[in-house]
Amino acid sequence: MTNEVLENIKSRRSVRAYQDRAIEPEKLDAVLEAGTYAPTGRGAQSPAIVAVTDPETRRQISALNAAVLGTDSDPYYGAPAIVLVLADPGRNTFVEDGSCVLDTMMLAAHAVGLASCWIHREREIFDSAEGKALLKKWGLPETLRGVGSLALGYAAGEAPKAAPRKERYITKIG
Repeated sequence: MTNEVLENIKSRRSVRAYQDRAIEPEKLDAVLEAGTYAPTGRGAQSPAIVAVTDPETRRQISALNAAVLGTDSDPYYGAPAIVLVLADPGRNTFVEDGSCVLDTMMLAAHAVGLASCWIHREREIFDSAEGKALLKKWGLPETLRGVGSLALGYAAGEAPKAAPRKERYITKIG
């Protein structure tokens, strides 16, 4: 079976090198809006999406993430935008809700010609005093927990090829 949505899913890849090129506002807005349509437990829409394109704030987030790794390299691979996804830990599905938002935005990014890569360590960033200070500065509840983020931008080079699907990935019963 072939259709546009299935082809988008099959052709999306994580990209780890980005052009120094700003994302058009309409493309960024389309990706962010798509995230708001991701499924969430009981339709609660518990995640918060924060798009960071300001170079200074981007450097600050990158430095906080790198510190968790114990390095000074850019964990966002030079992407011009970082999209943070945080969620209310009072919801028992906050990790799943945020994960659905991230996945939906990766597919939307690919559909509009952007590249993305899911990045971790946002939980450590936003559990820290520095992360809590950023949440306060942005007018967001300091109780939010980081779920993940996306490096977002235009790929510098070809996207990687898909790895072969593993044997027994799917088991059908009945």
